[in-house]
Amino acid sequence: MKCLLLLFLFFVTFSSAFPAAQMMENEENVQLAQAYLNQFYSLEIEGNHLVQSKNWSLTDDKIREMQAFFGLTVTGKLDSNTLEIMKTPRCGVPDVGQYGYTLPGWRKYNLTYRIINYTPDMARAAVDEAIQEGLEVWSKVTPLKFTRISKGIADIMIAFRTRVHGRCPRYFDGPLGVLGHAFPPGPGLGGDTHFDEDENWTMDGTGFSLFLVAAHEFGHALGLSHSNDQTALMFPNYVSLDSRKYSLSQDDINGIQSIYGGLPKVTAKPKEPTIPHACDPDLTFDAITTFRREVMFFKGRHLWRIYYDITDVEFELIASFWPSLPADLQAAYESPRDKILVFKDENFWMIRGYAVLPDYPKSIHTLGFPRRVKKIDAAVCDKTTRKTYFFVGIWCWRFDEMTQTMDKGFPQRVIKCFPGIGIRVDAAFQYKGFFYFSRGAKQFEYDIKAKNITRIMRTNTWFQCKEPLNSSFGFDINKEKAHSGGVKILYRKSLSLFIFSMVHLLKNTSSYQ
Repeated sequence: MKCLLLLFLFFVTFSSAFPAAQMMENEENVQLAQAYLNQFYSLEIEGNHLVQSKNWSLTDDKIREMQAFFGLTVTGKLDSNTLEIMKTPRCGVPDVGQYGYTLPGWRKYNLTYRIINYTPDMARAAVDEAIQEGLEVWSKVTPLKFTRISKGIADIMIAFRTRVHGRCPRYFDGPLGVLGHAFPPGPGLGGDTHFDEDENWTMDGTGFSLFLVAAHEFGHALGLSHSNDQTALMFPNYVSLDSRKYSLSQDDINGIQSIYGGLPKVTAKPKEPTIPHACDPDLTFDAITTFRREVMFFKGRHLWRIYYDITDVEFELIASFWPSLPADLQAAYESPRDKILVFKDENFWMIRGYAVLPDYPKSIHTLGFPRRVKKIDAAVCDKTTRKTYFFVGIWCWRFDEMTQTMDKGFPQRVIKCFPGIGIRVDAAFQYKGFFYFSRGAKQFEYDIKAKNITRIMRTNTWFQCKEPLNSSFGFDINKEKAHSGGVKILYRKSLSLFIFSMVHLLKNTSSYQ
């Protein structure tokens, strides 16, 4: 009887505790959402009345506005995808209001900048380089010229600040929140750019890339607003990219050139089309797909073909197989119906054997994509489930090949669908049960059942290159293994030492028995 009483008390205690914890979490999420919408979407809340019905109605409208901007399913509800976006580090400039469009620019092309102070996270020379390169991103596509000064008032005053700082009407919120903010062209604060000193700044590595954040904020200092194009530099949320080979998206270029115009046109001799080298260790692919017993790698006007379990590699022009297909394809996959679908911009073609089917190309929107999707980055069909995954920026859609409809609950972030592979995918295909995701010159072998990376390699590992060219690739493939928690480097010496230690321990244990 006493045991039953104790069990009853235990049940009552915990059943009452869980709803309380859930309510506390929900209230925290509501407060976070309303603070976010107030800062970036002009939501005005009267006092601290967070649960007034009129405030909830206004909040729902602002959530819809925010969801539409970020390409989420517009529900007006505070769902998990919406909260995830709200918790992502980002720029402190609002997405709407006076910043919801392109503002007037500077009335001159020669601008000055001054670095007021430095972050201790980086060497001063590295900070100087990141700032200079962040400005050059814009000067490369406009007539703008930037000159650094060490004294006086510059057009763009650059500083590292924390929390509430000086006369600035904006503030920082500590680590992993707002990364920086800038003011549009004009007198006073116009052009001034501030970075949150509470963040961990870096050139390339763990932390936030000062170059990427600076280049984004300088876009505001030149008159640009935020863009809802997820591939654009002016997208408000932080996206980690390889800064060594960074170039502006067309959306960014169109925006900045609408203010300042483009570079003067210089007549140049047409260049001969370059032919990609299969053993270039920095080789990247436009798209990859299987086709029956082949794997096809697309690059520009060319493709490589390899056959399952055969080392021979064939290099051909795409036009020699499918004359009507364009060059520079962006995605491709093999469907369960023995067809290949290839994508470029808003169009796709369907191929059976060596024939492009009539009535193609068709719009990608006929597959169920919303109008805001302008291109597909990668695609791969899981032959077991007959589900196709489409990758668009940081988002992943799932398509049912049997019903020819998009699955509910999508899009989801790439890092949620496939943990460990990063935030974007350039190309993908399935081979012998594994998914292979390419990002730049790296390729990740992925166990789709265990949801973990099993191997990392170069994208052109498939080509059996004997003597790779010089490379900037930063790891030894033969020494790399993967675990469910992420990629972990295990060296042979460490393994030998571990085995030796275990044998020694077992000997000592047996001697005590």
